[in-house]
Amino acid sequence: MTESSGVMDKRWYVVHTYSGHENKVKTNLERTIKNAGAEGKFGQILVAMEEVAEMRDGKRVIKRRKTFPSYVLVEMALDDETRALVANVPGVTRFIGSGQDPVALTENEVARILGQMDTTRPKEPLEVPYKVGEHVKVTDGPFTDFTGVVDEINPERGKLKVMVSIF
Repeated sequence: MTESSGVMDKRWYVVHTYSGHENKVKTNLERTIKNAGAEGKFGQILVAMEEVAEMRDGKRVIKRRKTFPSYVLVEMALDDETRALVANVPGVTRFIGSGQDPVALTENEVARILGQMDTTRPKEPLEVPYKVGEHVKVTDGPFTDFTGVVDEINPERGKLKVMVSIF
């Protein structure tokens, strides 16, 4: 670890937690850091989340889910004190690394993870693999297994209008 101009070098490390305890570990870790007065040795603590679109009852629903279940990302200056502080938080099982030594994430890995979590950037419209006039088979809803012709495409909403012949 390097210490340049009195500021400790913080890197990102990954901590394995009990399944489903990610947010609890994050809260407990933040409280433990504050109680120990070690805020200067720690940066952000993240539970990586992403938004995914699901189809429920024929409607598109945006849902947030954990990108890496059972893992918490911790930005910290690694030394014996900070390592023990994190390892003793309830719900933490271990640091991710080779053997006993935690391995820091690379800048590219951190940029990719933080980029996935960035909800402020506009999402590009979905690429629709269909063309107007193309024959398609309906897979969901009241017309399941009917075939129809694509009449209209709305990529912003991720929807197609399909003309179905019932008789």
